[in-house]
Amino acid sequence: MTMPVPRLDPPPRSIVVFRALQLGDLLCSMPALRALRATYPAAHIAMVGLPTMEGFTRRYPQWIDEHIAFPGAPGFPEQAEDGVRLPAFVDAMRARAFDLSIQLHGNGGLANHLVASFGAVTMAGFHLPAIFDESASGVFVDWDAEPAEVRRYLALMAALGASDESVADTSIELPIVAAERDEWERLRALHGLDGRYVCIHPGARWSSRRWPLDRFAAVAHEVAARGARIVLTGSGDEREIVGALAERLRGAGVAVVDLAGRTSLGALACLLRGARLLVCNDTGISHVAAAVGTPSVVIASGSDVERWAPIDGTLHRVLAHAVPCRPCMHRDCPIDHPCAKGVTVEAVLDTAFSHPSLRPLERFATPFSRDRHAA
Repeated sequence: MTMPVPRLDPPPRSIVVFRALQLGDLLCSMPALRALRATYPAAHIAMVGLPTMEGFTRRYPQWIDEHIAFPGAPGFPEQAEDGVRLPAFVDAMRARAFDLSIQLHGNGGLANHLVASFGAVTMAGFHLPAIFDESASGVFVDWDAEPAEVRRYLALMAALGASDESVADTSIELPIVAAERDEWERLRALHGLDGRYVCIHPGARWSSRRWPLDRFAAVAHEVAARGARIVLTGSGDEREIVGALAERLRGAGVAVVDLAGRTSLGALACLLRGARLLVCNDTGISHVAAAVGTPSVVIASGSDVERWAPIDGTLHRVLAHAVPCRPCMHRDCPIDHPCAKGVTVEAVLDTAFSHPSLRPLERFATPFSRDRHAA
């Protein structure tokens, strides 16, 4: 591994960062991009990312100057592989002659080779010691040296010469534009959302990351019975899941506001900012809550908790059931989802109502039935 340097000399004039991942992954990398800009303020910084994430990248013009659409490649499941366009993409990247390429995508097993093909003067990234080519030139950090996702990428910025002050800042920022604030104000008035509400987000891209819907229903029913309104959130792709939960709750007499797929990202952030609490799976919404400072209970089914848990463990409380197969790499669990079923409704409710934000809500005269919610 090449030793970290105080700063690259001469400072890079052009930098390309590879992170072709989804919303939550990108939010976790924003502190590192902030530190990179502080370290090389005059550089042109381009982000190679998913085509669908270009709008997200544009929220950060102070850190990212350009979004370059990644066409996909074998082994990168976030986007369909495209063997036809990939060679032309690599040729175009090499023609740019970047001074520095940064692999901010993963442990280096696949991504290092791809980013090296960009042909930058210097490369930086991560490596797994067992498979790392010691002859590789550049600045590489041991992937396993820091398990938390946000701090891991800041460690690479430190190796590239970022100041102690910039790498110590783990806060996540999510800029919201005026039109999104106006959108939120219309939604708030339409649904009478006065701050006495809890957001429930039952979706996740992989079914292996979803807590059972009937358990979300039990939590929502109990929270509503104690005086909070229930607002359901989700992406457009999750409308079916959220709709099924809304139907179940309404059938049980619980009034809900279903906003799945009906808000922009910024309006969703505003919605969360006004909520007493978010209850969700371990997915991108948990990092949006971290960005806006909303307390959360995160149910981690299958995911690597140490890696993905929000940094503030007091404001954001993660519940996980230990199983030998965690972290899981299956989209659909092949063994009846023991990690998800091991997190009980009772545990989620106990954690939710231990948050100061929910203590003012009206309580039942008697504690909720532990037998009723233990399944």
